[in-house]
Amino acid sequence: MADVEAPSTEMVEITIFGQRYQVPASLTVLKAIEYAGYRLVHGVGCRSGFCGACGTVYRIEGQYRLHYALACQKVVEPGMVLAQIPVYPAQRPDYKLSELSATDGQNPILEVYPEIETCFGCNTCTKSCPQELDVMGYVSALLRGDLAEAADLSFDCIMCGLCVSRCPTELAPPNMAILGRRLYARDLVPRAPHLTQRLKEIEEGVFDEEIAKLKAMSEDELRKLYAEREIEK
Repeated sequence: MADVEAPSTEMVEITIFGQRYQVPASLTVLKAIEYAGYRLVHGVGCRSGFCGACGTVYRIEGQYRLHYALACQKVVEPGMVLAQIPVYPAQRPDYKLSELSATDGQNPILEVYPEIETCFGCNTCTKSCPQELDVMGYVSALLRGDLAEAADLSFDCIMCGLCVSRCPTELAPPNMAILGRRLYARDLVPRAPHLTQRLKEIEEGVFDEEIAKLKAMSEDELRKLYAEREIEK
């Protein structure tokens, strides 16, 4: 049997919600909080860096600068003073997508979020993004009405809200970007004929027998089938 590397026993001191704790140096912020005895109900989700539920703001003792990260991804550092922001009350106005259009020559983003014009390009939003997205870039694209570029630049946004917490004009870039992507997908992306055809086939019951067979399979059988699937090139 191959030797298994023993886990690190090095401990570091961090501050969680104002209280000091000694935690293993190898833990992520999320695991360190649980190691310290907290039972997380909010501020925890997928644990894999996809859902954005564990937005974290921290400072290193002796330094003035604030840092931003996802608790499930960031490994603890000595002297870390941290707090989580599981939900940020970003502005989210009501609107009906059916009443907005990206093809009438107007900029629907300005209609729903007129405050986007107060952005003065400080780039703080980009600096606070744990995904290192070009947040100011997609905000600028939305302001210009370039929904294609905005959709591309904001595609990997996980809605953690950290950029909102730092914007000096209190904009809500993630919510603006969602509207932009919705409009782009509905109004500007070419329709996919093969998808329309496949939906029609599903509605007509073409795949009912095959779906019934899949539903009757065990988990192991499904995993085997998935692993052996033919992948299109």
